[in-house]
Amino acid sequence: MKVLLVFAHPEPQSLSASLRDVAIGELEAAGHDLRISDLYAMGWKAQVDRTDFPALGPGQRLLPVAASKNAFATATLTDDVKAEIEKLRWADALILQFPLWWFAMPAILKGWVDRVYAYGFAYGVGEHSDTRWGDRYGEGALAGKRAMLIVTAGGWEQHYGPRGVNGPIDDLLFPINHGILYYPGYDVLPPFVTYGADRYDAARFEMAAQHLRERMRTLETATPIPYRRQNAGDYHIPTMELRDGLEAPGASGFGFHLRASGPKK
Repeated sequence: MKVLLVFAHPEPQSLSASLRDVAIGELEAAGHDLRISDLYAMGWKAQVDRTDFPALGPGQRLLPVAASKNAFATATLTDDVKAEIEKLRWADALILQFPLWWFAMPAILKGWVDRVYAYGFAYGVGEHSDTRWGDRYGEGALAGKRAMLIVTAGGWEQHYGPRGVNGPIDDLLFPINHGILYYPGYDVLPPFVTYGADRYDAARFEMAAQHLRERMRTLETATPIPYRRQNAGDYHIPTMELRDGLEAPGASGFGFHLRASGPKK
């Protein structure tokens, strides 16, 4: 299996970096072909600006979506973005690894998504009609591939539980799992999350490392989160609202977008 791991933490001695090394070691031991995009080490440019679109004329207004569409169609994206797109095309599986900072991914990783997910590649593809609304949410350029998150969080696990003050971890990660990974077609695996990231001793680290090794061993076989496919009949088109009666008993919010009959996370 070909695996791309995109890593976003500035400190080589962090818990995130140590867990990254565990994941790499297990994947390589299993014979997977692995590539790493270490964004801080690469000096990745996070912001989208005019320099991303060399074909944009002087004084021409920057409309990011239109500029992205044109640059992808004419192969005039910058070389760093082209290289990451080729890695995504190459990989059978994508792992995004990051610390949870202010309830989201670090800006450098969000900037990787903003720049690499070009119009015509990760979005803006497929027909829009009365029966389909583009190739997205289970379809798209990355369909048939797998993806998952490896996340470190500073708070206690209970803080991110069903009644935790920070909100349920599945809800906090929904915009990434569903909106960034599932949107262009990935089969999204349940995330690997460690809590209390600044309070690890050797024994606790080894326990987390063993759990991560187990997750890496099942990267090819684990059951994905049962998100609904957009164009499979569950949603009204073009409003994209879930049809009445399809939700699981008691479901609300993000839970609407999980198949009621699907496997539990």
